[in-house]
Amino acid sequence: MSIYEKLDTAIENNDAKAYADLLHDDFQFVRHATNTAMTKSEWVKVISNMMESGKVTRSNSRCIYENDDVLVSHSLVSFPDGSSEAVLVCFTLSNGKIIRSETGATPIS
Repeated sequence: MSIYEKLDTAIENNDAKAYADLLHDDFQFVRHATNTAMTKSEWVKVISNMMESGKVTRSNSRCIYENDDVLVSHSLVSFPDGSSEAVLVCFTLSNGKIIRSETGATPIS
């Protein structure tokens, strides 16, 4: 099973542990809006809270490209405040794990 398939399954099942298991110990999540980075433990807290709330939804998710070094995905994400974004994510991979995630998002009206 590809990293994308594992990631997609974890998100669809709101399984924060399965999601966290895909992350390298040196993982960094780079915020597109501020260009600041979060560590694995910081990001796992954020993603766990989003999954537990059930208020952040994702649709039309697809893998654009994946190999041993990179995974690029796209999806539409809706947030509790009623806003939605088209989110493009570039995941850098290392030894079968996600070591870096960087997003670009476009608001959808």
